[in-house]
Amino acid sequence: MDSRPPQADDPADGAPPPAAHAAAKAEVEITKPRNDKRGYRRVVLPNALECLLVSDPDTDKAAASMNVSVGYFCDPDGLEGLAHFLEHMLFYASEKYPVEDSYSKYIAEHGGSTNAFTSSEKTNFFFDVNNDSLHDALDRFAQFFIKPLMSPDATLREIKAVDSGNWDTLEVKAKEKGLDTRLELLKFYDSHYSANLMHLVVYGKESLDSLQNLVENKFSDIRNVGRKPFSFPGHPCTSEHLQILVKAVPIKQGHTLRILWPITPNIRHYKEGWAMSLGAGEGDWNYEFSFFSVVIELTDVGHEHMEDVVGLLFRYITLLQTSGVPKWIFDEIFPPEDWLVASSVPSKFSPDSIQKILNELTPENVRIFWESKKFEGQTNLTEPWYGTSYSVEAVHPSTIQKWVEKAPKDGLHLPKPNIFIPSDLSLKNAEEKASFPSMLRKTMFSRLWYKSDTMFFTPKAYIKMDFHCPLSHSSPESAVLTDLFTRLLMDYLNDIAYDARVAGLYYAVEPNDTGFQVTMVGYNDKMRTLLETVIGKIAEFEVKPDRFSVIKETMTKDYENMKFRQPYQQALYYCSLILEEHAWPWDEELVALSHLGASDLGKFLPLLLAKTFIESYFAGNIEPSEAKSVVQHIEDVLFNAPVSVCKPLSPSQHLAKRIVKLEKGLKFYYPAMCLNHQDENSALLYYIQTHQDNVKQNVLLQLLALVGKQPAFHQLRSVEQLGYIALLRQSNDSCIRGLQFIIQSTVKDPANLDARVEAFLKMFETTLYEMPDVEFKSNVNALIDTKLEKYKNIREESAFFWGEISEGTLKFDRKEAEVAALRELKKEELIDFFDYHVKVNAPQKKILSIQVYGGLHSADYQKMVHGAPPPQSCEITDVYSFRRSRPLYGSFRGGVGQMKL
Repeated sequence: MDSRPPQADDPADGAPPPAAHAAAKAEVEITKPRNDKRGYRRVVLPNALECLLVSDPDTDKAAASMNVSVGYFCDPDGLEGLAHFLEHMLFYASEKYPVEDSYSKYIAEHGGSTNAFTSSEKTNFFFDVNNDSLHDALDRFAQFFIKPLMSPDATLREIKAVDSGNWDTLEVKAKEKGLDTRLELLKFYDSHYSANLMHLVVYGKESLDSLQNLVENKFSDIRNVGRKPFSFPGHPCTSEHLQILVKAVPIKQGHTLRILWPITPNIRHYKEGWAMSLGAGEGDWNYEFSFFSVVIELTDVGHEHMEDVVGLLFRYITLLQTSGVPKWIFDEIFPPEDWLVASSVPSKFSPDSIQKILNELTPENVRIFWESKKFEGQTNLTEPWYGTSYSVEAVHPSTIQKWVEKAPKDGLHLPKPNIFIPSDLSLKNAEEKASFPSMLRKTMFSRLWYKSDTMFFTPKAYIKMDFHCPLSHSSPESAVLTDLFTRLLMDYLNDIAYDARVAGLYYAVEPNDTGFQVTMVGYNDKMRTLLETVIGKIAEFEVKPDRFSVIKETMTKDYENMKFRQPYQQALYYCSLILEEHAWPWDEELVALSHLGASDLGKFLPLLLAKTFIESYFAGNIEPSEAKSVVQHIEDVLFNAPVSVCKPLSPSQHLAKRIVKLEKGLKFYYPAMCLNHQDENSALLYYIQTHQDNVKQNVLLQLLALVGKQPAFHQLRSVEQLGYIALLRQSNDSCIRGLQFIIQSTVKDPANLDARVEAFLKMFETTLYEMPDVEFKSNVNALIDTKLEKYKNIREESAFFWGEISEGTLKFDRKEAEVAALRELKKEELIDFFDYHVKVNAPQKKILSIQVYGGLHSADYQKMVHGAPPPQSCEITDVYSFRRSRPLYGSFRGGVGQMKL
């Protein structure tokens, strides 16, 4: 950002001054980061609504958020879920804007998004929109809190839509008690939604004075009924809730140990192979109470040593209690020069506050939750909401002391100083200030793309390195072994990964379609150190049998838990399996994994790396010479060492992910039973394949998805109440574009859901044909504005450019080209695209209908698989025969010889 917004006391250019006495402008100096050029102002309206205004003349987006200090703790007895239900109802309509769903439609048509959430003590509503649409968007938004309409019909429909949440309490039990849910909803709104309990933030390009005028005009009519702020004193955990061990039987495979202590919330004061992962921190807090928790994913062996694990934890807590936390740890996490002011960031080192929390982490306060399938048949209680089986046992502090005494005694110590804390935060003066990446370097081993920072001017960088290895996915076994390798590599680097993360430097090593990739983002000062450490581990990789066993166990449970994915997620999986040329089924990978040992990985890794090509991208606060030097070092370590780990990849061996081309005018459908037979939900994925990457067709598809998204949601979810998940979105799989309808439902079976999608398309046909020119233009402009949005950070910018590199399209000016195409677009072209590719019985329509049948619809599944296919339809009975028999789209990915310097 190059220009400063007007100061708080400057009058807006061309705008009238704020109305006298309209709002109290508190003289508060808002602390902000050094490089923040936005203007800020706090105002309090006469109705006691407190507002924070943010002026940013350089923004291409506007936004607002209203926080209401009312949450589900305020639900009336017997009407649990009412606060969340009210959140949903406010989106429907208002007296000023009575057309149902008009708010969401307006936001969508003007390049924005909207959502809300309800927590224990607050409900938050928010939206973003194109910056020139803030006035009208705020006017609609304000009506949520002034005069919403909550019609009887909409109320009943929304209760059904949130069936999975509170149908029992808001409908069934409410009727049993003679309660009218809508009347209770109105009473709750009238008594709880008071301006003095609300806080508003508005962010826009306008000056602070203009924004103040705006909020005064839009929000001053919100009622202030003088409701006192809600308070929930005391802690929910009394003595009978402490010193307990709860054993529970989960749905998924695995063993989880959760150790919790009730603590005073800080917000008020501003190598035994036992564990797969460990996390700790404060959570589930409000202003009166909080919990500190440690969550440990146990291995099978760790499950048998639960007492030792808890004993070790308490031994470390004792170490902290007696040693205290050194100030240098605080300084590493929050160095004064990098304090970003927020409620969660302490302004000074407070050992007393830390010690107070440590003193609450005692055996007398502990609550232990232990989850495992091994407890099946050993529990005697059932909780009423999800039917989870559990038992509760007392665990006396003396028992925990015995666990502490018998736990291993070696290896506990305070953290060491962090080598990844950045010391050089200077900005590099890159010679090249190009808008797009350029290829700096190309050898037989690698290719280097580079993009200097021309926008963010922060001491941060982004590195992506793709290791193309043809063997990586040549079989289910190879795919599993590649995954094992990357997980073990991350496991070996776990200690330094934590230090790096604390220092604002993040990295990951993950398998992908053509091998594996290394990603790094964060402060650039120590990034080279971290990258060279990772590369060194690859070059010297050794399989440690004990850690191999732990990672294998983790992966086995991950595969076994595939069956517990939600039905719509299973539908997405089947779609990928059917359409992607080299996708392997999870059950075959699980079988392969079961037969693999540490020695198999030891034999595989040299073969995996024997043919390798590295595609890399460096961006941000890195000079071109430094990027070249890093890549040269990597080549020297991996390819040019006396005993090289990697050998170059020949052009013919480059892999490309290719996608099945569906047949025009024919619907392929794949019915499957939900893998979890206890899940009552069914799901439909109705996929329309349209085209391969093409600028003109891309924008037509994007525009169609934008125009249809809100009507599809409103019709399928709100009107027909097919299910809580009901959406339309565009898809892009390796440059093959299309539309996806996704619905999850207990109301109708997938074949019926398929029919409802086609009924919607027939209805939408009329909507599209009769769309006024002004509405068409509004949607086009919304899409243009979205494409012209500036990248928010180096990670977002790099993700776009890396996508072009990894797909081989190299259309770095894609957004500009698509904006130019949109500006020339005519409504008739959109209609032609719909008629040609999307409408029911369109001549070029290519459909894949994935139908996952839940437990409630098992009989419908039997009818589907034993019945004759409908006209112009073909059932897929063998995924792999189908995939082998279909033509494939070409790939834009090229080999090392494609590009010229």
